[in-house]
Amino acid sequence: MLLGALYFFVPLLATFEFSLRYRRGVYSFEAYRIVLGDPRFHATFLYSTVMALATIVVGVLLVVPTAYWIQLRLPKLRPAVEFITLLPLVIPAIVLVFGYLRIYNSSSFLPMTGNERATDLLLMFSYVTLAMPYMYRAVDAGLRAIDVRTLTEAAQSLGAGWGTVLLKVILPNVQVAVLSGAFLTFAIVIGEFTMASLLDRPAFGPYLQLIGANRAYEPAALAIITFAVTWACMALIQVLGRRAPGKTAGAH
Repeated sequence: MLLGALYFFVPLLATFEFSLRYRRGVYSFEAYRIVLGDPRFHATFLYSTVMALATIVVGVLLVVPTAYWIQLRLPKLRPAVEFITLLPLVIPAIVLVFGYLRIYNSSSFLPMTGNERATDLLLMFSYVTLAMPYMYRAVDAGLRAIDVRTLTEAAQSLGAGWGTVLLKVILPNVQVAVLSGAFLTFAIVIGEFTMASLLDRPAFGPYLQLIGANRAYEPAALAIITFAVTWACMALIQVLGRRAPGKTAGAH
């Protein structure tokens, strides 16, 4: 554990120390001030944040009903669905995006690269694909931890329809799992470079690459900021995970 911690934290500390050397002979946060004051930083981070939120919404709407129905009615399809959700881990993002460009280019039957809004939609669906393994695994683990069949039958015996069962019974019981998948999705979208770059969208990943290629100290500051955002997401997962058992026990 100690060796693993050193392997992880020593390069990070070195990066942080280097980011403070913008002014010769003295430590300062000048590189952070420059980065945080750059309008492109705010524009690209806001764009990626909006895309991440849209990706999370679409991912939850797609994954939760699918995982729930497989758990309840179609357990024999679990291997096939798990295989499909694992494909984005074995197919490189650059292969996926070139496939999208070939199918959805401006001269195709569905020209999604013909205007900016349609390209944003295509990029969002691309992010949904990339995040699918993490979102599905998180939700599936949450559903396996509860008695889906008993909860469904109890709700239906009280007159609840399928929509009510899913929204008011199942979803509250797997909210920690859904939030875990959501935060992992957010972290993936914020740092993704390949798809955003090849689709020519003003995302945060290409901005990181552009700064890294043309500056010295600002990329180190951006790396620390990106790590901080990711760690904040992971910390929220831990906090919500610790609070959930207490809430569940109180509810019982």
